[in-house]
Amino acid sequence: MRRTLASLATAIALAAVGALGVPNQAAHAAKGPLRYVALGDSYSAASGVLPPDPTSPFCARSTANYPHVIAAKIGASLTDVTCGAAETKDFTQSQYPGVAPQLDAVRRHTQLVTMTIGGNDNNTFIDAIAECGAAGLSTLGQGSPCEDMYGNSFRHDIRHKTYPALVEALRAVRHKAPHARVAILGYPWILPSSDGCFDKMPVAKGDVPYLRRVQATLNNAVRRAAAATGARYVDFSKVSEGHDACQAQGVRWIEPVLQGTNPVVVHPNALGERHMAKHTMKVLHLG
Repeated sequence: MRRTLASLATAIALAAVGALGVPNQAAHAAKGPLRYVALGDSYSAASGVLPPDPTSPFCARSTANYPHVIAAKIGASLTDVTCGAAETKDFTQSQYPGVAPQLDAVRRHTQLVTMTIGGNDNNTFIDAIAECGAAGLSTLGQGSPCEDMYGNSFRHDIRHKTYPALVEALRAVRHKAPHARVAILGYPWILPSSDGCFDKMPVAKGDVPYLRRVQATLNNAVRRAAAATGARYVDFSKVSEGHDACQAQGVRWIEPVLQGTNPVVVHPNALGERHMAKHTMKVLHLG
């Protein structure tokens, strides 16, 4: 009787599998490497980190960037089109001669997409760092000359220009790869919450919290854009605390303007890229 019931149960199970149309080929395909596309700017590309990617001379991309670290850890098939200085508009247009729009790499069968993007849009964040550095030098690190000069303008541009551009970019990714997991990373802290380090980062003491607020506004725009488009936001506000550009070598994830080790300043070093990969994998439950 038991053998009869077991045989009957097996037959029913096999019939159900056939009725549901679950072919063996699909099961086999699911075991293949994850199809992973990396998009984004210099924080994704790890500009300045050795070794450089010889296939992307214009993009200053490193083969030690966080997408490569993630792909190696989980055995994914990576297509990396990250590019230094990229803006959201470079998802749909060529950034440099011979460099295709980043979205060209995304396919309908893509399973995972990661990116760090938005910091270069409108030159807002770059200008904030550059202008505050120049202002800090003019006062020898005293006061808050950058905030006094620019006030809320940087944050206004992020809210009203960068945020909608991020939403448009993420929707375009979703349109190209409707079934993929899409993740957008926040930017790790560049400066500590107060005081700063004028010997390494030429930002006046009073402008350090001001620049932190500008960066927090950018990360909040990234977070809101992710929420509006169904993407996953990878938040670095807690895990990168204490690893800013003012910290010692071996602790900092971001290289300072002075006394640093990477030719591309105010960007993640190799340690930072590894930790960006680690936290992204944790948030996305990869590996």
